[in-house]
Amino acid sequence: MASSTGSPRPAASPGPPPPARHPRRWAVLGVLMLSLLIVVLDSSILNVAVKTIASPPPVGLGATQSQLEWAISAYALVFAGLLFTAGLVGDRLGRRGTLLFGTAVFGAASALAALADSPVELIAYRALMGFGAAFVLPATLGVLMNVFERDEQPRAIGIWVGAVGVATAIGPVTGGLLLEHFWWGSIFLVNVPVVAVSLLATRLLVPESRDPAPGRVDPGGVLLSVVGLVLLVYGIIRGGELADFTHWGVLLPVAGGLLVLTGFVVHERRAAHPALDMGWFRVPAFSAAVGGIALVFFALMGVTFFTAFYLQSVRGFTPLETGLLLLPLALTQVLFAPRSRLAVRRYGARAVSAAGLLLVAACMAAFAVFDDTTPLWAVELVLFAQGTGMAHVSPLVTVTVMQSLPRERAGAGSAVNNTFRQVGGALGVAVLGSVLSAAYRDGVEGHLGALPPGVRESAGESVEATLAAAERLGPAGEALVGPAHTAFLDAMHLTALCAAVVAAAGAVLVGSFLPGRRPATGGSPPAEGERRGPRHAKARR
Repeated sequence: MASSTGSPRPAASPGPPPPARHPRRWAVLGVLMLSLLIVVLDSSILNVAVKTIASPPPVGLGATQSQLEWAISAYALVFAGLLFTAGLVGDRLGRRGTLLFGTAVFGAASALAALADSPVELIAYRALMGFGAAFVLPATLGVLMNVFERDEQPRAIGIWVGAVGVATAIGPVTGGLLLEHFWWGSIFLVNVPVVAVSLLATRLLVPESRDPAPGRVDPGGVLLSVVGLVLLVYGIIRGGELADFTHWGVLLPVAGGLLVLTGFVVHERRAAHPALDMGWFRVPAFSAAVGGIALVFFALMGVTFFTAFYLQSVRGFTPLETGLLLLPLALTQVLFAPRSRLAVRRYGARAVSAAGLLLVAACMAAFAVFDDTTPLWAVELVLFAQGTGMAHVSPLVTVTVMQSLPRERAGAGSAVNNTFRQVGGALGVAVLGSVLSAAYRDGVEGHLGALPPGVRESAGESVEATLAAAERLGPAGEALVGPAHTAFLDAMHLTALCAAVVAAAGAVLVGSFLPGRRPATGGSPPAEGERRGPRHAKARR
């Protein structure tokens, strides 16, 4: 078309060609979801089995409250402590290779856990499972970021997060079905066939990818992080056992853990090739995203821990019924997580994630009014709303973290994201579990006089221990059931309010620092990786 002056209008210069898309990227995503399934399934399947494992042999292992907490925390702590190195190994040696290695170790450890003869053995094998899982999770997200281009990453990550919901939904129901027909070890043995399928599919479909200019592994940083976390959580769990957080056996490991973790931060700031580049935390959106995910999982894991006892020990539901009752919490994430990007596109990541966390906080606070007569529809409604809130938080903060870093550091970025998720969850179980245990002991202690002196201390550790002691007394023990339920409900109310405060703090954090509405990018977080400081530039080189 000619211009108004009669001269021809110059043709518009063509823009850059669209990036080539991996032809099997959606099939690869399916394989990654299967790998993710086995890792998350193990965490959720254990929640409905805590009551069974706490039962005396031959039904269970006779695990105490603290041993149950360690069975959960050992997995999460080893997982979180090694994620830094696992992400770096994947970036350096190849993400598909580390995914295959981690999956194989996880499968072998699952078989060993199924055959454990004592709570101590179970804790050890759970730690080994955490070792394998540490190489699986960052590799899945690292591969995802390399087979999908930036415009498709929010949708793919939403589906990835939704896979967590699928595993969470399948876990309790599968666990309940297995416990109805088999022994407790079957909840771990079920992982083995899934691992076999995952290994074959990964080998056939997942492409190899790695960082073309990787840094060196930081063994000093890894050691400091593992030692610091173990000391800290051990002290917190010990405080719950003793119902005294001022005891020297509590203060020493807690103080030692904080000191070692402080040393970890100093070491990482000075290291030439740190496991965790502290320069990333200069980006406000990045820091808010990882902090928000840590706080919400801190609250969520603590609530999930006592919900199983509430539904089984107080309300009298079977493990299978408990798994079915927990489905709304998980299925809402399957439904809404892949679609959360649409809400971000309209309202912005800041508003959506803050609203999601406030909804989670409100739902946790609702547990403070639950008792043994609360209608089931009310419990289910709260769980549905809580899952909806989570579905509008996890994908957003994950996209923010991953798109804030250079693409070749996808493994390390995934490690940071999942480390804060796992550390938050582990500390949530430890701290809120200890609050629950201490409050319960205070509430039930005055009612244990009918028990033999040597049994009173162990019987006051948890509601399940009290009910087991009452059952051994026969008719004389029936008088303990009511006080035990009352003491547990009072402890649950206090713990739920603590969890609600933590989730609300997360809402303030993400509401202050996450990016607002950005229609031009389809609701995706800003490309902070494009505006990195000197340390980020060095990492890219």
